[in-house]
Amino acid sequence: MKFKTLKTVIAKTLLLVSGVLIVVACSENKNQNKTANDVIPFFQHWNLILGDGSNVGQATNFENKNFFYAATEDKVDWVVFKSPNAGNTHGTSNNTRTELAQLKKWSALTDAKMNATLKVTNVSTTGDARVAASYSVVVGQIHSADGHENEPLKIFYKKFPGHEKGSVFWNYEINTSGDDNSKRWDFSYPIWGYDFSVVGTDIDVYPEEPKDGIALGEEFSYEVKIEEGMMYLTFTSEGHETKTFTKNLISSEYSKPSDIPEQVQNLFVPIGQDGVEREKAYSDEGLFFKLGTYNQTNGKDPKVNKVWCSGAVTHGGDVQKQYADGNYAEVWFKTATIEISEDAYSNAGYFEANDGLSTKTIYPNEVIPFMDKFKILMGNGKTVEDITEFEHKDFFYTVIDGTRRWVVYKTPNSGTTSKNSSNTRTELHEKREWTPEQGGNLTGTCKVMQVSVSGDARVAASYSTVVGQIHSGDGHENEPLKIFYKKFPGHEKGSVFWNYEINTDGDDNSFRWDYSTAVWGNDMSVVGKSKNDYPAEPIDGITLGEEFSYEVNVYEGIMYLTFKSEGHKTKTFTKNLIKSDFVNRSDLPSQVEKLFVPIGQDGTEKPTAYSGELNYFKQGVYNQTNGKAPETNMVWAAGAETYGGDIAKQYENGCYSEVWFREGTVGPGVPQD
Repeated sequence: MKFKTLKTVIAKTLLLVSGVLIVVACSENKNQNKTANDVIPFFQHWNLILGDGSNVGQATNFENKNFFYAATEDKVDWVVFKSPNAGNTHGTSNNTRTELAQLKKWSALTDAKMNATLKVTNVSTTGDARVAASYSVVVGQIHSADGHENEPLKIFYKKFPGHEKGSVFWNYEINTSGDDNSKRWDFSYPIWGYDFSVVGTDIDVYPEEPKDGIALGEEFSYEVKIEEGMMYLTFTSEGHETKTFTKNLISSEYSKPSDIPEQVQNLFVPIGQDGVEREKAYSDEGLFFKLGTYNQTNGKDPKVNKVWCSGAVTHGGDVQKQYADGNYAEVWFKTATIEISEDAYSNAGYFEANDGLSTKTIYPNEVIPFMDKFKILMGNGKTVEDITEFEHKDFFYTVIDGTRRWVVYKTPNSGTTSKNSSNTRTELHEKREWTPEQGGNLTGTCKVMQVSVSGDARVAASYSTVVGQIHSGDGHENEPLKIFYKKFPGHEKGSVFWNYEINTDGDDNSFRWDYSTAVWGNDMSVVGKSKNDYPAEPIDGITLGEEFSYEVNVYEGIMYLTFKSEGHKTKTFTKNLIKSDFVNRSDLPSQVEKLFVPIGQDGTEKPTAYSGELNYFKQGVYNQTNGKAPETNMVWAAGAETYGGDIAKQYENGCYSEVWFREGTVGPGVPQD
C-alpha cells in the first residue's frame, strides 16, 4: 500500500516575558509572528470550519483571533482551536466547531492514520449535568462523507464544574440500518476517567470526580490507525496508563435489537434512539478525519434531547460574552500528523452538502409534505393560504434536534385571535371539507415543548394547548374533537386528553360544553383548589419533549382515535359523530355537571350530532392559556400573564405554547380494523 505521508514539523520560538504588565498583555498567549501552518505544517490537506459556521478553506496562511491562531507558551508553539457554546453551526449539527475536515476521503478497507498531541484548556462552565454532552468537547473524529454521514469515532474530553480532573473517552456511532437515521446512538468507551454515560442526578449535581482523570491543561496524545477495516486506537499521557482499543468498521456488532448494549439501553433508548446497524457497518462509505474543537455543550433546551442538548448559557449567540464567562471550548494542539492512501479521493461532495446548510431555509413543507392541503393562521392573526414555501421565524418554521428535523408551531398567550375565540393559534386549517359520513383521516407525531408557565390552576384551560382538531364549518361551528396537552407548573409530567364539544341543539350556542376523556394522565376537569394550588402530578403522564402520536380516522360517521407513545399503553377510542349521546338533560355526564353547569353551560345536543355538517381538520398549536379574567369564565379564562400582548416578552418569560411535529398525513377516512 502506497501512502501520502503528511508529517508535522514543530517550529520552536522563544518568547521572553518579564514583569506584570507584559504578562497581562500576553495573557492569551497568542503568537504574533507565526501562523498555525508554521507550527503544524499540514493545513493544505484540510478545510477549516470556524465557530461562526464558515468554511474558510485551507488555512495555510490564516488566523482568526476569535477561533483559530498560533500561540506560544513556555517556549512551545501550539495551534489554538476555540469555539463558543452558540454561534453558527455547520451542516445539521446543534454544535459549533472550529475544526479541520479532510479534503479527501478514503475507504475503511485502505490504510489511514492520524496522530495528535494536545491539551484542553477550557470546556463550558454551564450546562445541565444530567445531559451527557454537557461540559464536553470532541478533539478528533472519523466522519462518514456518505449515507447518513455518521461518525465511527469521536474522541471526547469532559470535565464537570468544580472538578480538577476530567474524563477522556471515545464514542462509536452506529451506521444506522435503513433510511431513518433518527434512531442512531453512540456507544462510549472510557480511556481515563468515565465514559459518556456518567451524568449528574440533577441540573447542578455532579458525579464524583474521576480519580484517574486528565486535568485542563494536561497533555495527552492519540493515534488512530485504520488497516483492512479495523480501527486501532492508542492513547498516551505522562503519568497515566497507556490505553489501546480495537474496533471493526466493516462488520457490525449491533445488527439486531438484542445487540444493543446496556449503556445504550440506559442512555439512548429512553429518548427513542434504539436503532440497529447495517451489517457491513461503514464498509461501503467514504471516511475522513476531523481534528480540532467540536464543542458539545450547546444552549438547546434539554427537553429537546436529553443526551445532546445542554441548556448552557449562550448570551444570545454573542461570542465575546460567552468567551468572557467561560462558555466555550478551547483545545491547543502541539503536534499532529495524518497518513492516507494514494487511493483517497475528493471529499468535495461533503462540503457542498454541508457548507452553509445551517443558514439555509428548510420550509415546513420539506419536512411534512402535506402543506398544500392546508392554509395557516398564526399567532399574529395573519392567515397565509399557500404555505408550500413559507415560514415565519416567530410562529412557523423548522428545526433540527440532533437526530431529525421538525416543524415548529409557536404562539403566545396573547396575540391576535380568530373570530369567536379568546385564544391565539399557529394552526393549520384543512382546505378540503367533508361530512362525517364522507369521512377523513389525520395523523401526527409531535412533542409539546412548552405550555404557559402562568395561569390559574382553578381554570381547566390553564397551562394547556390543543395539538389537533376536527372543526365544523357549518351551523354553530363547534368542535367534535380537540386533542389537548396540559402540564401544571412544577410538574414533570403532563396529561394528554381529548374533548368532544356538543353540537348544541337550537339556535343558542352559549350553552355548549365539552366532555373530556383522559388518554395519559388526567382529563380536563382535574383542576386546582386555588390559583396556585395544583393537583397531584399524573403518574402515567407525558413530559414536555416526549413524543406521542395520534390518528384520527372518521369513517361512515364514526370517529376512531388511536394514541401511541413509547413506554405508554396505546389507547383507542370510538365516538359516533352522527348520533348524539347527549339529547336529554339527564344525559349530561357528572364531569359536565361539575365543570360546566356551574357557569351556565348546560345545553343538550342535536339528536343527529354533526351529521351532514361540513368539517375540516386542524393541526398545530392552539394555545388555551389566555389572559382573560377567570371571573368571566372559570373553565376557559385562564388569567395568564400576557405582558400587554408583547409577543417577545411572552416568549422570553415562558408565557406561550410550542409544539413540534415530525410526521403528519391527511386524507380520506379508511375502514377501521
